[in-house]
Amino acid sequence: MTETLMTTIVLTLGGMMVAAGIAVLFVKDLLSAIIITGFVSLSASVMFLLMDAPDVAITEASIGAVLATMIFLWGRGKIGGDG
Repeated sequence: MTETLMTTIVLTLGGMMVAAGIAVLFVKDLLSAIIITGFVSLSASVMFLLMDAPDVAITEASIGAVLATMIFLWGRGKIGGDG
């Protein structure tokens, strides 16, 4: 992968992560916020993979994108919907 393409992909992913982080602040329902947060974690894992850190990418994908999202969804179910 060329350096220019790598830079473009990293900047695009970073911009999407920042936009998603800001979007979490403005969404009205909790489920949307949880899904967007999971997207940010998944984007971070792709970014780590592009930076040749596959061990960190796997950890971020499993803990950040999957486990944390499941815990948030479980907590949402415990408090009953969007409460």
